[in-house]
Amino acid sequence: MKTLVIAKKDVAKVLTPALANATVEKAFRAYGMGQTDMPAKCYVFFPKGDMRSMPAYIHGQGFDVAGIKCVNVHPENCRKYGLPTVMAVVMLIDPKTGFPLAVIDGTYLTGMRTGAAGATALKFLSRKDAAIAGFVGCGVQARTQLACSMEIRKLKTIKVWTGPDETLARKFAGWARRTYNLQTVLSGSVDDVTTGVDILITTTSSRTPLVKTVSPGTHINAIGADAPGKQEIDPKIFKRAIVVIDNWAQASHSGEINVPLRKRYISKKNIYGELGEIVAQKKKGRTDAVAITVFDSTGLAIQDVSCAAVVYEALKDEKSTKSVRLF
Repeated sequence: MKTLVIAKKDVAKVLTPALANATVEKAFRAYGMGQTDMPAKCYVFFPKGDMRSMPAYIHGQGFDVAGIKCVNVHPENCRKYGLPTVMAVVMLIDPKTGFPLAVIDGTYLTGMRTGAAGATALKFLSRKDAAIAGFVGCGVQARTQLACSMEIRKLKTIKVWTGPDETLARKFAGWARRTYNLQTVLSGSVDDVTTGVDILITTTSSRTPLVKTVSPGTHINAIGADAPGKQEIDPKIFKRAIVVIDNWAQASHSGEINVPLRKRYISKKNIYGELGEIVAQKKKGRTDAVAITVFDSTGLAIQDVSCAAVVYEALKDEKSTKSVRLF
């Protein structure tokens, strides 16, 4: 048997925002229904970054597939080496035999599946009439968050924090105007961007809170915190918000809630539940138009494995798909 080798360009052809959203929502439903096996991600730390391993097995909602993602985060890559900050490879496994079905580029996949998790949270936690979104962070992940969000909510305006890199912010705003015909407002004041919006999306690597004030009815997708010590949101907001996480083991260790939990500013009692429980209809999503809701996204292996599975199914019979005999 041969193992497929699927490059980024082929993943990108298959994994559209709409498909990623549908796939990741099903994966969260399977997780909420107890139809997955997934240990927390494992970290290996280097002087200039880290490597994470993320295995999962999904056996429900139409899935019967396993896999593991190896992903790095090296913040100096772009500036020093011309490499992405985040790079990843996914190995898809046949649960029946353990045979490696495919080795798949996970860099594009990681961005898209994270955007799809944010979009799934928007579907269940944001107001249906949401029209204005604020962005704190303007990198690759901001773009996939917006791309997937546009499939869920009819946004008309985005407010963008220029932050430490105004050039990057302007590039993001220009891309959003050209791609989605959105009105864009840029501001050097983070408070201007985090208030007066229906949705707030944070995608920075900050280790000190940037978001200190939000308006009633706002939904926050807190995406950036993905390692111990990182945080973007002032913990005071958690005291008056409905806080939803993707996975307790990961979020408490390295998600947006990791610092306030460690400092005992909040406890597990302040967490409403996991997104999978809401998608599986075990808990309700938004029921109050003025409530502040927060989704703490750390990124789950089920997102990677489910998206890798749909890419594999789409390409496995294509003659142009490369393969290798490993054994």
